[in-house]
Amino acid sequence: MADRVLITTDDLEQAVRVNAALEQAGFDTAMVSSLDDVRAAVRSREQRAGSKEPDAIVLTGGLHESTAQRLLAAAREHAVSTLGLVEATDDDPDKIAQQLGLTGWLVKPADPSEVTATVRRLIERRRLQQRTGILGESPAIQEVLVKIEQMAPVTATVLIEGESGTGKELVARAIHDLSPRRGKPFIAVNSAGLPETLLESELFGHEKGSFTGAAERRLGRFELANGGTILLDEVGEMPPATQVKLLRVLEDRSFFRVGGTQPIQVDVRVIAATNKSLKEAVELGRFRDDLFYRLNVLSMYLPPLRERRSDIPLLVRTFIAEFAKTHDRNFRGITPEALQILVEADWPGNVRQLKNLIESMVVLAPEGEIRSRDIPPDVSERTRRLPMRIEQPGSTEHGAGSRELEFIFRSLVELKVQIEEMRRRIEERPAERVEVIEVGGGSRHLEARTLDPLDATPEPDHPVIYKPGMTMSDVERAAIDAALRETHGNRRKAAEILGIGERTLYRKLKEFALS
Repeated sequence: MADRVLITTDDLEQAVRVNAALEQAGFDTAMVSSLDDVRAAVRSREQRAGSKEPDAIVLTGGLHESTAQRLLAAAREHAVSTLGLVEATDDDPDKIAQQLGLTGWLVKPADPSEVTATVRRLIERRRLQQRTGILGESPAIQEVLVKIEQMAPVTATVLIEGESGTGKELVARAIHDLSPRRGKPFIAVNSAGLPETLLESELFGHEKGSFTGAAERRLGRFELANGGTILLDEVGEMPPATQVKLLRVLEDRSFFRVGGTQPIQVDVRVIAATNKSLKEAVELGRFRDDLFYRLNVLSMYLPPLRERRSDIPLLVRTFIAEFAKTHDRNFRGITPEALQILVEADWPGNVRQLKNLIESMVVLAPEGEIRSRDIPPDVSERTRRLPMRIEQPGSTEHGAGSRELEFIFRSLVELKVQIEEMRRRIEERPAERVEVIEVGGGSRHLEARTLDPLDATPEPDHPVIYKPGMTMSDVERAAIDAALRETHGNRRKAAEILGIGERTLYRKLKEFALS
């Protein structure tokens, strides 16, 4: 059956030309004029027997009107691709498309042949999502899908970076399933789940009698995956000795079983996944740089759920439908208030955490509908945490939080160099410190003084004035401000003066909104 496309008639002239081009390309088309017509076509249960729900909708105009926005909401709810034709006068079409939740966009007047090609691509990408289970309409997820399509046909190694629960194994399976190796095995190994002695045997196998308990020869995961794909999950936790052997496999496509003397040749595509930054691990000396470069031929970054909150409603509705069917529950859905709480939550466990929570609520919600009171307090209270996330390589679009995390990571890398210098300075001269003293007189106040062992009576450049009614937080903020002024904004020196760690100072700066 041909793919079905609906075309709105807000811009009738454009709609007629697009309809003719799509029909000529073999699509089953229909022009619709009202929101009710679109809803009737989108909702398969309202259609006549034998009719097909649409695969895509082309909006020819009226994108800023409430009717179009309700239409887009219905399309998102039923996972229908939407292509918007944006006015040329709009300043930032990409931003507009993002705000409206369009799957794709073209500037008007759009060439009908280009509309046809774009619609075909959007439908194919939707089918890829259905096939792989990678859900989402956000630009970040669309970029992931594009990379999967690009990486699947080749044999180069792939490095997938992202926090726990973002779907790294799902992406690895999608790459395998779309590749020429799809008919061969896909085997996943958790590098952090086994001790070093067992991990080597698990990967490369062992010969009979090679160690205590080796009663027979055993094939390793690389041999079992021959011709297919192997996923090395949490590769950053791999012990150094195993890293050396993995490097040989990547370079020579051969290895020795534990206790073996004959090399084993394999044809395996390697996909590595990590929830840590391997680049930082290399700089800290915890991961081999040559192995990193061998793994990082093709790379992909999976964004955490908090960076694609617009996908949460679709994920929630999909999981509700899935678990209602699995557990044979007559489940109505979720209230708008409860959905808003889930959209605004932190989700440190990402999609995995959201999916597990939805399953528990589908089973336990007493009224067959998720309400605000059914959401656990640790989610609904939205306790904010400092996320130790992985940055997309080369990305500069994640704002101040990314730069602050980069500062922390850079400090850790430089620590090895700084430690000897710090020891030498401590031996040569006692560290400076700040002392808060009470000064008598007509009005009581406190002063923060930088004390030097060689100068018993320094004059404070930046006094911290205490006034009745000030809290300890107020005094603490003033002391930090004085230390920063004293060091001309040098946070490391300010932390030394205050006698606290840089990370504590950094947290206090955010808490007190000090720059």
